[in-house]
Amino acid sequence: MVENIVGKLTDPRVIGVALTGVAVAATAFAVIQPLLEPDVLAKRMKLVSDERELMRKRERERLNTKATLRVEPKAYMKRVVEQFDLHRWLGTETAKRKLMMAGYRGVGAETGFLFFRLVSPVVLGLGAAFYLFVLEVLDQPFLVRLGLVIAATLLGMKAPELYLVNKSKKRQAEIRLAWPDALDLTLICVESGMAVENAFRRVSTEVAAQSVVLAEELALMTAELSYLPDRRMAYENLASRVGLEAVKSVSTALIQAERYGTPVGQALRVLSQESRDQRMNEAEKKAAALPPKLTVPMILFFLPVLFVVILTPALIQLFR
Repeated sequence: MVENIVGKLTDPRVIGVALTGVAVAATAFAVIQPLLEPDVLAKRMKLVSDERELMRKRERERLNTKATLRVEPKAYMKRVVEQFDLHRWLGTETAKRKLMMAGYRGVGAETGFLFFRLVSPVVLGLGAAFYLFVLEVLDQPFLVRLGLVIAATLLGMKAPELYLVNKSKKRQAEIRLAWPDALDLTLICVESGMAVENAFRRVSTEVAAQSVVLAEELALMTAELSYLPDRRMAYENLASRVGLEAVKSVSTALIQAERYGTPVGQALRVLSQESRDQRMNEAEKKAAALPPKLTVPMILFFLPVLFVVILTPALIQLFR
């Protein structure tokens, strides 16, 4: 019996049938296996989509519950602006851009700016006229006093714009100092596998100890990434609000990465190095300009004291 079993197993026809069956089973398994296995890529894409929807929902809830960055206009300011139609006569795109760069957003900020742009020249002009013509503090000819009143009125017209320019320069100086560190943190987050939204959200939290202004701008950009239909608009809005070339370069790099799929980490590394070099160059320029600035104070304050300290003992001995 054993010999019959061995003979059957060594029969070429049995071996051929067995190999044919194995080949058919392997072919069927290879065809059916993709249909039986779950689509891992589709699952991951669905998880990413669900997570993004949750992020958008959280951002909308946070913006609805927390204090908004917009400022509501005062009732009397709004009434004066609407009565004189100041949006038509004094409202310009340049003024709106300066308001954003100074950190004032919304209808309330624009209404307040237009109100003070109307009121400040009137107040300064009437104050100067009362001071010069009614009180007659300065004993000057009529034309001189009239010229002073006109100069005060012009100063009142330019005072709101000068305030915005000064405010925006202070904000830019603060952002310029903290921007390289923020880029370094963003690069670390991106290279660790975090998404761009999560990276900027994390950086906005960490950089708040160094620059509240930059943290506010990054948080606003993160919120815009969550609800704007086009992510490019969020990057462009950040560049227009800040107004720095370094920020514009980063925004352009992020837009190109979104459009063409270029690696974000490499671009952030290069831009971070350029920002640090630029910050160092500005520090070196300030250090190089320090000796000429100290020349006049040294001549006026240090040298007379030095001469007094040196010559006083000799003069005392000479008089004795």
